[in-house]
Amino acid sequence: MLIHVDVRDVVPADLKEVAELCARARDESALGTQICVGESDRLERHLGVYAQLPEGHVLVAQIDDEIAGFALIRTVTPGPFVEVPTVYLEAIYVAEKARRRGVGHHLLNAVAHKAVETGAVEVYSLPLPGSRGLQRFLVRLGFAPAGAHRVVSVAALVRNVDSEFKRSKRRSGSRMLDDLIARRRRARIETNSGPLDLRAFQAAYAADRVAVDEQRQQPAQAAAGE
Repeated sequence: MLIHVDVRDVVPADLKEVAELCARARDESALGTQICVGESDRLERHLGVYAQLPEGHVLVAQIDDEIAGFALIRTVTPGPFVEVPTVYLEAIYVAEKARRRGVGHHLLNAVAHKAVETGAVEVYSLPLPGSRGLQRFLVRLGFAPAGAHRVVSVAALVRNVDSEFKRSKRRSGSRMLDDLIARRRRARIETNSGPLDLRAFQAAYAADRVAVDEQRQQPAQAAAGE
């Protein structure tokens, strides 16, 4: 089932929730302390500093009123070693209960659009060692090896994310059709009368027939008694 995912820049009121997600990411990783500190207050401060950097962005994905994931990105501006801006994806994480619902794709879609806004032509990422699920996710969206990193052109990322969205819609539409067919089959089996439930009518009709038969028998019984 398709859900609405809203991706936006973090605001100060979000920092506590995002810090909690960072702590969950730390607990799921074998690297532990190499990812982030464990104290919530310090995590909030670190995230606030990151979000306030001129080239830093903290993106949050929200479902209803709950933050379900985040991405940390940084724009590398042109300098002696690079001639055009580049976007560096430092971290991306989706809460366990929100996975397989398109949240990661929405976050990468927002990353791609940030890259377009800054004029970047490539997005780099450094997946954490051992995070096979994230590695597969990035490969599916076109990230290719680049030393210890993975890299994808912004154009390819936009195209691949859009393709994933279209596939998800087709899968969702197929599931909805299958569910509709299954419900109609169950209705026919339960009622034996097609898609309309006529069980109440059939019961009332049978009761009326019994009452009519009893009324017909009463005069005959009375005559026999005479």
